[in-house]
Amino acid sequence: MKIKVLIVDDSALIRSVMKEIINSQPDMEVVGVAPDPIVARDLIKQTNPDVLTLDVEMPRMDGLDFLEKLMRLRPMPVVMVSSLTERGSEITLRALELGAVDFVTKPKMSIQSGMLEYTEMIADKIRAASKARIKPRQIQSADAGNTGERALPLIRNPLTSSEKLIIIGASTGGTEAIKDFLMQMPSDCPGILITQHMPPGFTKSFAQRLDSLCKISVKESEGGERVLPGHAYLAPGHSHLQLVRSGANYTTQIDQGPPVNRHRPSVDVLFHSAAVHAGKNAVGVILTGMGKDGALGMLEMKNAGAYNFAQDEASCVVFGMPREAIAVGATHEVGPLHSLPGMVLGYLATHGSRALRV
Repeated sequence: MKIKVLIVDDSALIRSVMKEIINSQPDMEVVGVAPDPIVARDLIKQTNPDVLTLDVEMPRMDGLDFLEKLMRLRPMPVVMVSSLTERGSEITLRALELGAVDFVTKPKMSIQSGMLEYTEMIADKIRAASKARIKPRQIQSADAGNTGERALPLIRNPLTSSEKLIIIGASTGGTEAIKDFLMQMPSDCPGILITQHMPPGFTKSFAQRLDSLCKISVKESEGGERVLPGHAYLAPGHSHLQLVRSGANYTTQIDQGPPVNRHRPSVDVLFHSAAVHAGKNAVGVILTGMGKDGALGMLEMKNAGAYNFAQDEASCVVFGMPREAIAVGATHEVGPLHSLPGMVLGYLATHGSRALRV
């Protein structure tokens, strides 16, 4: 059975190029195209697509309004088609919060040739979306959030964990998973380094969004920052993020080396650097994502003495990266997303003092 795709975009050129890309794949087919959400509503009923590609900004009904209604009334996998602008990145992040699985960006110049160059990436994202677990977004009350906070283990003496680091990797579905994880981190938690597969132009907006929501400080890494407790550093979309040691301190390093596992930034690059420079002081966390990036790097971390956690299948949007890490024996514990922050902090609360003896 081929993956049935419905394209919703107000640009006739984009509709044509996307249709050409999708129909060129042996395992998928376009079952309809729509210039706006009003037409799309009828086509969804007629064609029952497996995946919807949705333009962010359209006439007659905004893409976000349509997505919100769709996820409430007829949840299905959606891949957003976004512009590489500041406004486009903010709207796209909001779309991911509303339940979109992933997004692709429209090239600024030479749209037709640019989109055709994206063929493999677009096809991969549609395949991943077709397998995604789509769940209605849960909106927690303030009381629910406070209850979850009180349930988290406390690191009694943060100084005993000052050498510990939390190293996170994610891909498809990862923006919301990372947000949910970081929002439960206390202000004195160990320093955190994160690689999320995301193109340039989006990571800065994502970091700013996280910073506004979390108790800890979150920023897009510029390289050369000293890694501090209560701070998280996100790999920029154009570069790999690595951990390095500078005397008694840990610092960040970014570079534009070749893609690893077809990704830059790559989770494997970050995990490898944590294995080399942090060893048993690192705690690895691998979250929802397509593919296998991070699995071998996490195994290196484990072999170097790190303690590693993976998100379980039931709570993942796409159980690719965690499954691969588990399969190679790189993880110590597996748990649902809502439990992972407590599991990590619980481990740190009982093992943080070991950092003083390495």
